[in-house]
Amino acid sequence: MIKVSEEAKKKIFVLMTEEGFNATADYVRVGVKSGGCSGLSYELTFDNNQAEGDKVFEDNDVKIVVDKRSVLYLAGTILEYSGGLNGKGFVFNNPNAQRTCGCGESFSL
Repeated sequence: MIKVSEEAKKKIFVLMTEEGFNATADYVRVGVKSGGCSGLSYELTFDNNQAEGDKVFEDNDVKIVVDKRSVLYLAGTILEYSGGLNGKGFVFNNPNAQRTCGCGESFSL
């Protein structure tokens, strides 16, 4: 469903620990909401609960929860982390996105 690169995993584990989450037991919540310059934008948070209807995935030792509405938009996405000079942060490589904005935080289908 959603793949997690090694660099993203490392950063997720650091951030979860800093924010008081257990990186081996808690979840990264990934979702899609309306908004952004291309129509849809990504959400990325930490959570220690599953909601009814959530889909649970695990890749590269990272537990991921996705609400059922967002699953269709995120199928096949790779979550990466870029720490280079051109910007720093999580990057969604989404094969379903037909158009993305310049900052990569929103997309359209």
